[in-house]
Amino acid sequence: MATISSLGIGANLDLGGLLEGIKSGEQAPLVALQKQQTAFTAKLSAYGQLSNVLSALQTASEALAKPELFTAVKASSSDSAVVTATATASASSGVYALNVTQLSQAQSVAAVGVASTSTAIGAAVTSTLTLDFGTISGATVDPVTGKYTGATFTPDASRTATSITLDSSNNTLAGIRDAINANADMGVTAAIVNDGSASPNRLVLTSKLSGETSSMRIAVAGDANLASLLNHDPAGLPAAQLQQTVAAQNSQLTVNGIAVTSTNNSVVDAAQGVTMTLSKVGTSTLTVQDDTASVESAVNNFVKAYNSLQSVATTLSAYDADKASGGALLGDSVLRNIQVGIRSALTSAQADDGSGLTMLSNIGVSFQKDGTLVTDATKLKAALSSNLSGVANLFAGSAGVGGYGTQMAALITGYTDTDGTLSSATKGINTSLDTLSDRYDQAQERIDATVARYKAQFTQLDLMISRMSATSSYLTQQFDALNNTTTK
Repeated sequence: MATISSLGIGANLDLGGLLEGIKSGEQAPLVALQKQQTAFTAKLSAYGQLSNVLSALQTASEALAKPELFTAVKASSSDSAVVTATATASASSGVYALNVTQLSQAQSVAAVGVASTSTAIGAAVTSTLTLDFGTISGATVDPVTGKYTGATFTPDASRTATSITLDSSNNTLAGIRDAINANADMGVTAAIVNDGSASPNRLVLTSKLSGETSSMRIAVAGDANLASLLNHDPAGLPAAQLQQTVAAQNSQLTVNGIAVTSTNNSVVDAAQGVTMTLSKVGTSTLTVQDDTASVESAVNNFVKAYNSLQSVATTLSAYDADKASGGALLGDSVLRNIQVGIRSALTSAQADDGSGLTMLSNIGVSFQKDGTLVTDATKLKAALSSNLSGVANLFAGSAGVGGYGTQMAALITGYTDTDGTLSSATKGINTSLDTLSDRYDQAQERIDATVARYKAQFTQLDLMISRMSATSSYLTQQFDALNNTTTK
């Protein structure tokens, strides 16, 4: 059976071009559908941009709706190398002169050296090492041996003595170290230090807590050699003591001339509501005041977020006369209603709490001709400095009622939540896009079927004309041959 390798060859006609023309004409409805899809997709993207800037404005509004923003207090140190500080809402404004004369530290004691960390100390006798903490007083410490004379040890009643068992499984220096460290309740850390001498390995115990009440007392019952190595009684004979390498001590400072001590370098409530962290001996001035800088930053963030919304809205609804085209949301009622709602909320007065601050303009935030907000920094600082509670009422309201921050956050939630204006519009566009996609697919199927039908018809036409041309050529040859024979 004859076949056609390229449509139109058999008939010597431009059937391929004719078929393409038919296909192009049939696809005209698809072009219209594609334009609608493009427009809806652009609008969907625009709603996404609008949602993003609304979310940013909502975040900025929620920050201003929190009452604790306006009760925050900050503490600053004139010399942060000496002391740093943080303040809670209970702190009172004030200036404090600090003089740090001593930092707290944890006690550290060391045993005499032994030759090997893995050789058993004493006989394989079960012994008990008991450690407790307390305060050493009235002591004279030998600067060479680090041992006490004339000391009194007063146990810390708030802490319970802790014991560990030493036997043949752990009566080496390394075993003792590991046994102490394995018991978290001991309250000390153990390490072995090599001092380079003939018997270099020394067990060093360091209290986990600093302060005078965390001085150690150690008693060993059982093996005499273990007792000789580890017994440490500050009130006993110097021979029954370990060497103190670091003394337990409290931090000491004066606050406005008043002596203050602490068991550690974090001093709490020496100034009400303030926690001071001491870093070195020295003087500093601590200033405690309302944290108006955070409020100012929050207000500026709110203004910036609102202006971003305005900028995006302007771009999305703009009309370009030169190109005779508009933004994706030109004339869009959803955008217009959101803008009107937000502007109306920000120009409505708040309830007066007696401060006289009822409008944004009262604190230096005002609208410009282009619809954006601008901040008068000087006026804002003055309002925060002189009437912080009024500013708090302006944004956070009272008992969760009123306030621009509270109202704006709720308003935007109404636009963007599941049943909100913007969410509903977005769902509508997605539904329209799904419908257009179905219509496009259906139209494409019809077009494909139509083109296939025409192509089949053209192919048959091509074959028929090709066969007729072949028959014509054959008959012409036969007649020519017949004529030649007759002539001869």
